[in-house]
Amino acid sequence: MRQLLMKAGVPLVAGALVLTGFSASAFASAKHHATAKPTYTLAYEGPLSGGNAQLGLNMAFAVQLAINEANAGTSQFGNLPFKLKYSGKDDQGSATVSPTIASQLVSNKSVIGVVGPAFSGATKAAEPTFSSAHLATVSPSATNPALSTFGWRNFFRVVADDSVQGPADANYVVKTLKFKKIYNINDASTYGQGLSSAFGSTATADGASVTSSTVPNTTGCGNGGTGDPTQYPTVASTIVAAKPQIVFYGGYYCDLGLLLGALHTAGYTGKVMSGDGSDDPHLILGTSPASAANGVYLTCACSVLGATAADKAFATGFKKLAKFAPGTYSAEAFDAANTIIDDMKIISAKHGGTKNITRAAVIAELDRIKFVGLTKTISFEVNGNIAGSAVYVNEVKNGVIDQLGLE
Repeated sequence: MRQLLMKAGVPLVAGALVLTGFSASAFASAKHHATAKPTYTLAYEGPLSGGNAQLGLNMAFAVQLAINEANAGTSQFGNLPFKLKYSGKDDQGSATVSPTIASQLVSNKSVIGVVGPAFSGATKAAEPTFSSAHLATVSPSATNPALSTFGWRNFFRVVADDSVQGPADANYVVKTLKFKKIYNINDASTYGQGLSSAFGSTATADGASVTSSTVPNTTGCGNGGTGDPTQYPTVASTIVAAKPQIVFYGGYYCDLGLLLGALHTAGYTGKVMSGDGSDDPHLILGTSPASAANGVYLTCACSVLGATAADKAFATGFKKLAKFAPGTYSAEAFDAANTIIDDMKIISAKHGGTKNITRAAVIAELDRIKFVGLTKTISFEVNGNIAGSAVYVNEVKNGVIDQLGLE
């Protein structure tokens, strides 16, 4: 009798499953989806095309690496209660393009944070959109001092701004190199003008004689430039006639390469210094002859990675993914991405699970985060600036950028 009841029960159970629209496989699938980790999008915004694209690519691949490691459970965070998806957006480093990119990212409700924007002008133009949507942005490289003065609660950066770098550069030129006659030139970009202005003010206060001018960056170098590449021979002749001991250039590597070539042709024999926008091996590749880049000082609020196990692992992972070695701001972008990931992990742990990971919560947690990254321990001041600062000076020697140390 028991055997008959069991047999009779089989079609009853199967019938119940059919009547309710389920099958055994559907039940298993439903159980899987019930326990699946939620997925959030972590975006990068910066120049991925144009003359200065290499700076953007240096950062974009670092963000991808951070996401890949987080999803695989091989990062310092271990197994996370969520998954991450990468979205790379090309704003060409342009203040004209960046607001459209910001609108696209804001409208994608899965985007929980943005590494970038990369360039200062693009950041200034895009941040009102990000701010109104309460979407956190953590820039690895935007250094214009004014960016922290607009009251954007969503804005953060992991590098010192130009109010730190510009004066440090000036002090190095006047007090360490002992140069008193300076030609200070910028490319008319938000970044270049800010750095050049901060440099010039301190150099003058240090007792140097400073001649300042602006030469618009070229369309050939991207970033919405309005200059003409043929302008540089005339600019170089003007500089040579002024007989400075050193030229300080506030701008990006693409245009600086054109200027260095013109200075070489014009017979300039003095020194040249530029900031982080020029601190990339593509400066040498874009200078003709390449030897004209030798001796150029390049400063950056970013360090060359050392020989620690973590540094080596990052460099190996980056090169495997990108097919080229880490460059300027690669490590900072990696840290920026991981700061947001750490922020999300903290929110989930402290506030009852992943359902509480929201855009507003990410901003609130970034205000108090203390994340130990590759480049530094990252915590932010109330205006979004990185707490603490360090500026390094490098020099091009035999076609290679060599780090000399802290300024």
